[in-house]
Amino acid sequence: MPRLLSAGYRVRVLARDPARAAAFPWGGDVEVVRGDATDAEAVREAVDGVDVVSYLIHSMGGGKDFENTDRRAARTVAEAAAAASVSRIVYLGGLHPLDTPLSPHLRSRVEVGEILLASGVPTLVLQAGVVIGSGSASFEMVRHLTDVLPYMPAPKWVRNHIQPIAVRDVLHYLLGAARVAPNVNRAVDIGGPDVLRYGQMMNGYALEAGLHQRPIASLPVLTPRLASHWVNLVTPIPKAIARPLVESLQNDCVVKDRAVDDLIPRPEGGLMPYRAAVKLALRRVNDDAIETSWQDAEVSGVPSDPLPSDPDWAGRLVYTDIRTMHTTANAAQLWSVIEGIGGENGWYSSPLLWAIRGWMDRLVGGVGLARGRRSRSVVTVGDALDFWRVEAIEPGRLLRLRAEMKVPGGAWLELRATPEGDEARFDQRALFFPTGLAGRLYWLAVLPFHGLIFSGMARRITAAAEHVQREDPEPRSEAGRIAPEVPEVETVGG
Repeated sequence: MPRLLSAGYRVRVLARDPARAAAFPWGGDVEVVRGDATDAEAVREAVDGVDVVSYLIHSMGGGKDFENTDRRAARTVAEAAAAASVSRIVYLGGLHPLDTPLSPHLRSRVEVGEILLASGVPTLVLQAGVVIGSGSASFEMVRHLTDVLPYMPAPKWVRNHIQPIAVRDVLHYLLGAARVAPNVNRAVDIGGPDVLRYGQMMNGYALEAGLHQRPIASLPVLTPRLASHWVNLVTPIPKAIARPLVESLQNDCVVKDRAVDDLIPRPEGGLMPYRAAVKLALRRVNDDAIETSWQDAEVSGVPSDPLPSDPDWAGRLVYTDIRTMHTTANAAQLWSVIEGIGGENGWYSSPLLWAIRGWMDRLVGGVGLARGRRSRSVVTVGDALDFWRVEAIEPGRLLRLRAEMKVPGGAWLELRATPEGDEARFDQRALFFPTGLAGRLYWLAVLPFHGLIFSGMARRITAAAEHVQREDPEPRSEAGRIAPEVPEVETVGG
């Protein structure tokens, strides 16, 4: 979006939740249409009067039926674009070998490209390999496997050849694709200058991260299914995303030709080498400057309805845990702690219990605690915080989180800072709407642990705010601070 806008384009965005689009720095500079890519009416509204459609979606994390979902979305967009006389479709697909059985994920990416190419609208399909950049699921898989494992037992696909590409170069090609000649209707491969084995990618990362190179053993017994469980266990990548990523690595995926050079000039200075892309990605992670991340993708199979307003609770069973505490810190100091919750800072109570709950969620296919958060310092609507999602935020006052863990019902957590003169009041409210008998039994089972977790959270969040007060008596009131570690209480969870 920033690149399209800076190039002078007027941009319209199709988004299921316009509030998430509005939360980005560019949110006020684009027009937003609410809808899903399978919703024909919304798509028709989105493409009306549009010259170029950039199709940058897939649903591989959307459950077992993701191929049908991808197919429906592609057909819906193709038909609407043709009816609206769109002049160009740009699609980011996947690099793949020819005349070889493909994984479901790659097969679906190829099929989407074919549907768009057959739409009657001139289409350019950019087929990219592993994308290297901060926020990329593929990069995160390489990073965490290398960080965590001093010795890497791996499937035989670690010896396959892959041609990674820096996200900077992908963005260059996506921007350039909007300007190609009107008669171009084809697929082209894009890749960086290096062809590597997956094991070489891991050790290239290790060198840039200041780690020792990792011995890697190829084990033929590790099937894609077992390997995806392994990735799910030792990295933040959930199984729903890990499995299609792993399956896509079973074949050599290298650029077959450089036909793209005849359509789009290469970036000034040339394509970025793999290790330079890793270095740039690590710098953005360390600088807390990740623009977007796989972490914030919606999770399939969990409730996404917003918290009903209080009057709507009439006649419904809801369990609550409410805690209120006074603090000598002011509201801005208290908010700086609330805004920094989750991820590296943890949840300010019983790290062991939070860690156990996270592992339990991973075992049943949930995202667990390891997902972390995109930014260490700020949160916006739609951000993921471990197994929570930011549903609403009133900067300086309220943070409302919706649970994305696997539970028989809907769960929310609200954290609020209220000024009381020069001091503040902290309000913490957990709500659970059970589904059936399973939901009621679940609440009763965890009730003893909630007494420990939620009371500890309230105490330690206010203690952390008072630590901020001692260290910085007049903190900035705007969003963007992160609570420092509090020496006298353990604040890192999971």
